Amino acid sequence: MAPTLKGRNNMNFPRDYSLQQLAKLIKARSWKGPENLRISGINEIHRIKKGQLLFVDHPKYYDKALQSEASALIIDKEIEFPPEKGMILSENPFRDFDRLIRHFFPFQKATEYVSKKATIGKNTYIGPGVFLGNHVIIGQDCHIHPNVTIHPHTVIGDEVIIQSGTVLGSDAFYYQKHEGSFIKLHSGGVLHIKDRVEIGSCCTIDRGITDETLIDEGSKLDNLIQIGHDTRIGKNCLIASHTGIAGCCTLEDQVILWGQVGISSGLFIGKGAVVLAQSGVSKNLEGNKTYFGYPAQEVKVAYRSLATLRELSKNSFLGFPAKKLHQNNEL
Repeated sequence: MAPTLKGRNNMNFPRDYSLQQLAKLIKARSWKGPENLRISGINEIHRIKKGQLLFVDHPKYYDKALQSEASALIIDKEIEFPPEKGMILSENPFRDFDRLIRHFFPFQKATEYVSKKATIGKNTYIGPGVFLGNHVIIGQDCHIHPNVTIHPHTVIGDEVIIQSGTVLGSDAFYYQKHEGSFIKLHSGGVLHIKDRVEIGSCCTIDRGITDETLIDEGSKLDNLIQIGHDTRIGKNCLIASHTGIAGCCTLEDQVILWGQVGISSGLFIGKGAVVLAQSGVSKNLEGNKTYFGYPAQEVKVAYRSLATLRELSKNSFLGFPAKKLHQNNEL
């Protein structure tokens, strides 16, 4: 049976807390909500569950936050709330949400290459120079090649291959601009790599901020790939070199991304979609179709647009006949 990190993939606290206790912990201005409301953990809006707390710091997101599964919000302004929900008033919800992450899921120092708190399954090969952080769990029959770095709270299934130089479970690239500088939101989530996944050399996969980054069974990653925090890659996906996938994306099963594809944050790509090389994905894509270009669109449409532009360039340039411009050495 593949390993799991019990209780860590949904950002649960060690026990439930009242709003008053959490407000006191972050030194918030005030709090409101049912006296018997208990908070079991924290999360972001794309993964929030009932009983959990999220933050919101801009009016355009208030309604979405209120309509989510969240039982309470850290918010910068008192607004009308459903009676069953709670709120903690904060001058800076982003900062105070980060305080909760650092309090309940703190950084732990590494003092050796292979932590005594790491678990390694039967018949798994660990090459020279591999770093395994605290609470790393690796299944059976894996090949972890030399100089791989696996940060704390990473779970790896059975029969996984990871090539040299790859870094797994690093912090998310997540910042808020404040008074001319950037405030970091620390990562408290996990990275989960399931059975029979293969990852090439020099890939970087960030762990979740408040949940998990997931690479599902049988997916294959080429060299030099970046996958952002809280992104979920489905089963039997194929991702070619130099692809970059931003945070909070979802790729369903059997998606293929060819070389140098870029995907913006928070997007969804349906089952069986194919995105051709050097395409830029800026919106959700339906499954079982092939896409190309920037912004990526169905390949027949993209090729037709390119052909049209090519014909236009042959016949005219900004309204002037192309032949005449060439004769006058104006191009």
